Amino acid sequence: MQKLTNKEEEIMHILWKLKKAFVKEVMAEITDEQPHYNTLSTIIRNLEDKGYVSHNAYGNTHQYFPIIALEDYRKEFMNTAIENYFNNSYKNMVSFFAEEEKISADELREILEIIEKRK
Repeated sequence: MQKLTNKEEEIMHILWKLKKAFVKEVMAEITDEQPHYNTLSTIIRNLEDKGYVSHNAYGNTHQYFPIIALEDYRKEFMNTAIENYFNNSYKNMVSFFAEEEKISADELREILEIIEKRK
């Protein structure tokens, strides 16, 4: 799975949300600075080249849809992040979030309960 740019990832989240969309429908969902229509069209075609998106053609118009599931992308993204930033250690990752006060003791207890239930 090829790495996505921030803008490509933003567009993918829109396509995952919409399921199928024409470029103008994707454009309507962009809340930040809207790129020019042709720029957005190029980004979507790049996503297609990378294997994330496909399309149905209706004359000269294309309706795009994701062919990589959000969950599959999330798993790949998280595995890469844990490998690159936490020495492939989930313990290091959880410790980082605990130290940054991004996860509470109650949330950690919930995680432990989930792990215990799986045994």
